Amino acid sequence: MLNIEYEIIRYIRRNRVSTTELADALGKTGELSELKSIGEDQHKVGRVRCIFAAYESNYEVHDQIRDIKEGEIVIVFIHECKGRAILGDLISRFVLMYQGAEALVVDGAIRDVARLRREKYAVWANGFTPIGCFNTPANPFPSDKRKELEKKYNGGIAICDDGGVVIIPANQVDDKMLEKLQRIELQEDVWSYCLNTLKWDTKRIICEKEYLKNSDILPDTYKEKLMQLSKSFDNRKP
Repeated sequence: MLNIEYEIIRYIRRNRVSTTELADALGKTGELSELKSIGEDQHKVGRVRCIFAAYESNYEVHDQIRDIKEGEIVIVFIHECKGRAILGDLISRFVLMYQGAEALVVDGAIRDVARLRREKYAVWANGFTPIGCFNTPANPFPSDKRKELEKKYNGGIAICDDGGVVIIPANQVDDKMLEKLQRIELQEDVWSYCLNTLKWDTKRIICEKEYLKNSDILPDTYKEKLMQLSKSFDNRKP
């Protein structure tokens, strides 16, 4: 694992950085849409490994999960599976318990939900159904689409929590991203201080950022770091 990748993962885990905070650091982007945790109070972070299923079959999934490494966030992308569950208890158990993955994310439906919840497995999906995929060979996942997803996400870093799944693309796993995460965390601390202690309204805090105009109202621990917030932390392009 590259050193900066390790540092980012360690920082996220130690500070329990949320999907909300990561999405802000990514300029209000990065979400895999409509994914929800099957449990509650989950927070997982790790290096992304992409897995693929297509045409109502999970046959290739069984091969691909053999290569999973401990601590990875496994993301299963699907193509033309017509609402069928890509996996259930057995694959989840193998991936999480025996391969040591940090979390399992399915960009599609899953089954055996009651058992997965009972075992408190770290699984995210966008739907449930008792109807599974077939375990026989089928046409492969479209190669162009697969290459695009692998280039973007393999080697990226994902946060999975009760808010969903947000991914740092592989080409943004760098020192700048670590700095953005640190600035976001500091900003959240300052905002909370202004709200809870100074009793400011949210417009003064978030929109007008009055604390930047008069840093003397903040504790010394925050003032020392305010230079990091001297520029508005908003990645949106004008």
